[in-house]
Amino acid sequence: DVWIIGGDGWSYDIGFGGLDHIMSSNENVNVLILDTEVYSNTGGQSSKSTREGAVAKFNSIGKNTTKKDLARMMMTYPNVYIAEISMGANMNQAIKAINEAMNHDGPSMIIAYAPCISHGIKGGMGNSMKEEELAVKCGYFPLFRYNSKTKEFNLDFKEPDFTLYGEFLGNETRYKMISAVNLEHAKELLENNLEASKERFEYYKSLDK
Repeated sequence: DVWIIGGDGWSYDIGFGGLDHIMSSNENVNVLILDTEVYSNTGGQSSKSTREGAVAKFNSIGKNTTKKDLARMMMTYPNVYIAEISMGANMNQAIKAINEAMNHDGPSMIIAYAPCISHGIKGGMGNSMKEEELAVKCGYFPLFRYNSKTKEFNLDFKEPDFTLYGEFLGNETRYKMISAVNLEHAKELLENNLEASKERFEYYKSLDK
């Protein structure tokens, strides 16, 4: 098995053309994306995976555009396997997705939700698995598996509780900072963040027949 492993800065931004080429090639290769929603290795700059209201370098007053839906874009190719996983939320689903990707005859892509020190998680990185779990429970990060060859879509967490969304955002400095640096637009940006997640979830829910 051949695995390519990278972050969201590479996959969503600077290496997107190469990723697009891989997924359209029909080669039997697997891609694992560790999605931290920020350029972690170079100090925490904003990427196209960064969400509205998140404070990062080059978005010091909070990002004002929505997160790029990379999985949805890649699902348009005729022979790809796509999954989103979060180890802290469902380890069995993560293992199942990885096995399905390896057994898929064609390109596969797994996006793994990956908390990062740049998020400023309450209590530190020792709580990252709990934060991964809450990200799924509150609807921030959907879990699913899709095989475009068979057209089989599985939404693996079907009933998020969006009332927990504020608790999730409040656990992380990247979102708490917005009230200090951009009070005028903080509420609007975080509400847009929530609405984007609701819309994204409803789209994936519509595929789960």
